[in-house]
Amino acid sequence: VGEPTAEKQLGDTLKNGRRGSLSGSLKVIGKQGHIAYPHLADNPVHRAAPALAALAAEHWDDGNAYFPPTGFQISNIQGGTGATNVIPGDLDVKFNFRFSTESSEGSLKKRVHAILDTHGLNYTLDWSLSGQPFLTEAGRLTDSAKHAVRQVCGIDAALSTTGGTSDGRFIKAIARELIELGLVNATIHQVNENVELADIPKLSAIYQAMLADLLAA
Repeated sequence: VGEPTAEKQLGDTLKNGRRGSLSGSLKVIGKQGHIAYPHLADNPVHRAAPALAALAAEHWDDGNAYFPPTGFQISNIQGGTGATNVIPGDLDVKFNFRFSTESSEGSLKKRVHAILDTHGLNYTLDWSLSGQPFLTEAGRLTDSAKHAVRQVCGIDAALSTTGGTSDGRFIKAIARELIELGLVNATIHQVNENVELADIPKLSAIYQAMLADLLAA
């Protein structure tokens, strides 16, 4: 897959796997009321805070030789009417896991629900899986790619599974082995995203060298 995998120069990095991505949309339900009468309300922010702290502090796994440990990040928190004297009726929280092959979609969901339930929250939680983790272990395909990079660019490519999700997650389901090798990603998703024009024919030469090597085997 021609994803932009290089970090500083063409060929320095190729991806032999990617972490999975699992997002959650949590709504903690309380009871709206006046700040001066907290006994007549139920503040969802106060109720949720210890649970969110527990989720942020949780050790999800240790990763492995190919993947860093699974990470959990809260991306959005929204609650209240904007008034300073009103206890909100609910709290919306969005979070995301980037998870290794040491965890699964099911295990992460189960552990999140267990933490929320332990804190006695009244909540709803919707999940969205945008990609499962995948891995191609070092072998014939990665060796061919590294040899082609060395031949064209004169450097040794490093294997990596860092970064976000990619189109590789769709192809992996039908591919026995899969790697990603492409242009420099230094300006990825930035305004005026760009690449070196001189790298394009070099990348084509890398692909051609890989095909010649693999088809000759």
